[in-house]
Parts: sequence; structure tokens; C-alpha cells
Amino acid sequence: MPPRTLALVDDDREFADFLAEHLRGHGITVDVFHDGRDLLTADHPYGYGFYVVDLMLPGVDGIQLIETLRRRTHAGILVVSGRLDPGVFKQVVDATADMYLAKPVAFEQVVLAITAIQRRVEGSLPAMARAGWRLDRRASQLVAPDDARIQLSPADLAMMECFLEADGEVVPRETLRQCLGRDEPPEHGADGLNAAIFRLRRRIERATPAVVPLQSRSRVGYLFRAPLSVV
Repeated sequence: MPPRTLALVDDDREFADFLAEHLRGHGITVDVFHDGRDLLTADHPYGYGFYVVDLMLPGVDGIQLIETLRRRTHAGILVVSGRLDPGVFKQVVDATADMYLAKPVAFEQVVLAITAIQRRVEGSLPAMARAGWRLDRRASQLVAPDDARIQLSPADLAMMECFLEADGEVVPRETLRQCLGRDEPPEHGADGLNAAIFRLRRRIERATPAVVPLQSRSRVGYLFRAPLSVV
């Protein structure tokens, strides 16, 4: 099964745009970055389900980018690059990327590589990471995969109900504001949604070392990118 979300980092704009469109045709949500720094300064650079990375990048070198990603995520990393100098394969392996494909490459070959890596990654994830998160409505608690319990405020609980109903999809900002009882648009006053999300994130971070699956989609909304069920 392909990953749900993917970050494609390649400064060849034509190649990246065509590959991204091909991957979207396979049901993958793809964000394209033409510079490694653009990815690392995005809202949630370590929250993607998969990464396809070129090696010859402006700003942050491809090998350095892979090493940075690997320190923060278990997601699959596929290198697709035209760099063929001696020793490059060893550099890619030492940086702990999962596979290397040399350009020129057929897009369907990229899809097959992603699928193979994703299958291996999902099979090797710790049981805790696969267990998912649970919402205990009666206790007003969010239960992390390691069984840590996060006490939720009424606002937290309302947002978690929205994420539960969305089933992994993005919840629009307006929907979340309505859940919080804040119907006014942000331009008419302080937007309390960002503050509410920040407080929920901090509660989770203080309770468990698990990666917080709350992610933003710029100018669109937020999503809870992890399995979520009801106790």
C-alpha cells in the first residue's frame, strides 16, 4: 500500500512536477520542494509518510538532508538522482536512505520502489508505532500508543472529535473554529485556533515521547496523521 503523504525534494522543477502528478494519480498526496531548506522550514517537515530526495540540491545537500530526516522520522526515504560519481552509493547507504534510483528513471519504477520500501518500513515499525491513538471520551483523555494518558480540556476533546470524524483527512480551520465555538474569521480578531492547537500539542509532548501526529496544512486546516479510534 502506498504512503498517504509524500515530500518530493528536487530542484529539477519539470521532473519534480511531472513525477508529483504521476504519484498523485496513485492516490498519494504530494508536496514538492525545490530546496532542502524549504522542506526543513515547512510547518511539519518530519510528518510525511515518505520522502523522495535528490542529492544535488541547493542549500542543504541531499546527503545532509537525508541524515537530518532520519534522525526525526522512521518514514521511507528513496533517493532519485543523476549523481553517479564514485562512492555516491556508499554515501546514500551510510546516510540510511532505503534505496537509490539513478536518473533517467521511469515514473512507474519510482512507484514500485516506493511501494516496496513502504511495505518493508510498515513491517519493521515498532508495535507501539502501529498501535495507534485512542480517544477515551468518558475520561476525556487521549491515549498514546505507549498507553500514556493525556488529559483533555473541553476544547481539546472537541477538536479530537473533529479529527476522529475526519478519519485522517484535513479538518478545515473553519470547522475547528466552530467546534471551539469561535465562528468569527481571524481577520476580525485574534485567532484562538492556533493557540488551542499549540496547547493540545504541548499536553501531548509532556505526556509521551511519541511523535505528535498533529499537522497543519497551510491556510487550509489541520489533520491528525495517525490511526485514531475510540476506547
